[in-house]
Amino acid sequence: MLSRLGLRSLRPDLLQQALTHSSYLNENPSADVSNERLEFLGDAVLGLVVARLLFERCPNAGEGELTRTRAEIVRGSTLARAASRVGLGQFLVLGRGEEAAGGRTRDRNLAGALEAVIGAVYLDSGLPSAAALIRRLLRQEIDQAIREGARPDAKSSLQHLAQARWHEAPEYVTVEDTADAPHRRFVVEVKIAGRPLGRGEGRSKREAQQRAAQVALEGLRHQEGAACT
Repeated sequence: MLSRLGLRSLRPDLLQQALTHSSYLNENPSADVSNERLEFLGDAVLGLVVARLLFERCPNAGEGELTRTRAEIVRGSTLARAASRVGLGQFLVLGRGEEAAGGRTRDRNLAGALEAVIGAVYLDSGLPSAAALIRRLLRQEIDQAIREGARPDAKSSLQHLAQARWHEAPEYVTVEDTADAPHRRFVVEVKIAGRPLGRGEGRSKREAQQRAAQVALEGLRHQEGAACT
C-alpha cells in the first residue's frame, strides 16, 4: 500500500485508521475507530494545499476562478478517481454489508479514504509530506483543471436552463438529513415547476444539491437527444 502511495513509511496505527470505514465499527463494536476524524482533517489539509498551489500557478486568476478550480479538484468524484488509480479500494476495511453493496468502488468511500490518508500523513510527517502526497496523487487532475479551467457547476447550468425554458428557478428539497449521525449523509431532490427531476446524495447539502442538479441535467439532455432522433 505504501509503495502505491509513494510513501516510505507511515505509522501502522494511522494507516489502519485511515482505511477503516465506519461500517466496520458498526458490525465490530470492539474495533477502535473509523477514518472519519482523519477524513475531516485531510479535507482541510487538501483544501489548503490546493489553494496555495493554485495561487502560485495561476497568478492572473481572480478569487472566483480560483474557488471554482479548487472545487473541481477536491470534489468527491475527482478524489475517487485518484484513489482508484492507486487501488486504494482493495485495502479498505469494510463491514460485511458495505462490502456486499460494492463499497470498495463507491466514490464516497474512496474519496473519504483518500482524505483520511492525507490526514494520516499530515499527522505522521507534517504538512510538506502531505502536500507532496497530494501533488503526486492528484497531478493529472490538477494539471487538467488548470489547463481547461473550472467547468460550470451543475447547479449554475441547471439554473440557466430552467430560467430559459420554464422561467423558474430550480427548487432543492432536502429529503434526508443525517447530519447528527456518525456518518453524515444528505439526500436532496431538485424540482422545476413542481416536477421532480433528480436526486443526489452527499456528505453536505451543497454536494447533494450538485449531484441532484447533475442528474436533472443528464435527464433533460437525454430527453432532448431522444426528441431529435
